[in-house]
Amino acid sequence: MSELVTAESKGSYAFVSLGCPKNLVDSEKMLGTLALDGYTLVPEPSGTDFVIVNTCGFIESARAESRSVIDEMIDLKRSGQTGGLIVAGCLPERVGGSLLEERPEIDHVVGVFGRDEIHRVADHLIGHAREQRELFRPAPITAQEDRGRLRITPRHFAYLKISEGCDRTCTFCAIPKMRGKHVTKPIEEVVREARELVGDGVRELVLVAQDTTYYGLDLYGEVRLTDLLEQLEQIDGLDWIRLLYLYPIHFTDELIGMIADSGKILPYLDLPLQHINSAVLKRMQRRVDRAATERLLETLHDRVANLVLRTTFITGFPGETDEQFEELLQFVDQGHFQRMGVFTYSLEPETPAERLEGHLPEETKAERRDELMATQQRHAFAFGDSLVGYELDVLLDRASETSGGWIGRTFADAPEIDGVIEVTGEELAIGQMVPVEILSRQGYDLAGTALE
Repeated sequence: MSELVTAESKGSYAFVSLGCPKNLVDSEKMLGTLALDGYTLVPEPSGTDFVIVNTCGFIESARAESRSVIDEMIDLKRSGQTGGLIVAGCLPERVGGSLLEERPEIDHVVGVFGRDEIHRVADHLIGHAREQRELFRPAPITAQEDRGRLRITPRHFAYLKISEGCDRTCTFCAIPKMRGKHVTKPIEEVVREARELVGDGVRELVLVAQDTTYYGLDLYGEVRLTDLLEQLEQIDGLDWIRLLYLYPIHFTDELIGMIADSGKILPYLDLPLQHINSAVLKRMQRRVDRAATERLLETLHDRVANLVLRTTFITGFPGETDEQFEELLQFVDQGHFQRMGVFTYSLEPETPAERLEGHLPEETKAERRDELMATQQRHAFAFGDSLVGYELDVLLDRASETSGGWIGRTFADAPEIDGVIEVTGEELAIGQMVPVEILSRQGYDLAGTALE
């Protein structure tokens, strides 16, 4: 984690960021705000004035992880190793003030949209003020600005949030309850943030949103992702633009053409499909069916060279029959995807899916997840094998802790999500883009040697 020391520090703190890349952007914005206000970030919580935990509240497993980290920090506070604890982000937004009732040792809770006031909360904590322990703000009608972040990603890549919230009504998802309705960040503001990041050394921008292909519809009355990408492509010093969270709806011909023709937009597309059976998709309220999904996949494969597709699926959605799961299994076995993740259905309180009939045992959900992942593994390994012998550009992320080499990623690998490539070579450094000959596959990862 980055460390920033100021001449006249108001106090020291440690920071723990959990959850998705969108949450990471919020974390970095809070870090920047605290730095400007005179607080000093340190790597470890022991000996600090306070700790901030930016939590995830997406599904039960994420909430359990957040509570576990909170409990670790509470133990540090009890033992006198830190002076206070602020809990921020999606978990308090999801459960409200009840988090203080569950764990009264927490000093303050801050909702998702209170992040820009985190320095005021820190002031209250340092000043031992026990009033106003909750800070919740309504979802804004305009997008929050993310410039002035203190980044905790490596200098050469960064996440760029292009919108907030979601207008979809997927029956399994509570994100709109935590993040509000979709709010597009204006094109000019996104470009300003991108230029700031590239000026700070970023070579790869990873575009994130709850629903990336919806970008612009609320603000401009039409989808404008292609217009945004056209302007981002013109930024000097930027090498890669990676697109995540592309829902299959609003995939225009112009967008596909731009991805196909671009020298900077990577042919790596993340499409969270969730299922393929049309009846299950209808119960999920995804507003797309199997036929439309297959048409999109066929078009993408036909028009985008070297395409790498990543997707996510849910197993054990309420009412999913053996036959419907088998349909999903056979669909995955057709080899559409090079990258895939699978979640078991998580029953989320106050979502429409909670009221559906046919909830399945956890054991059944897990068995289906494992079978689906085992089926996909063959295709993922085959894709890795197909790269052996080729020369690919690799962006070096870090030094290897075991081999003395370097760990990097090809265009086919998103940060912290997909596999990596271990690179050997002389005079290499973090942040370099180097041509690498792929020598072997090692599970989901690759190994290669840098070429002169």
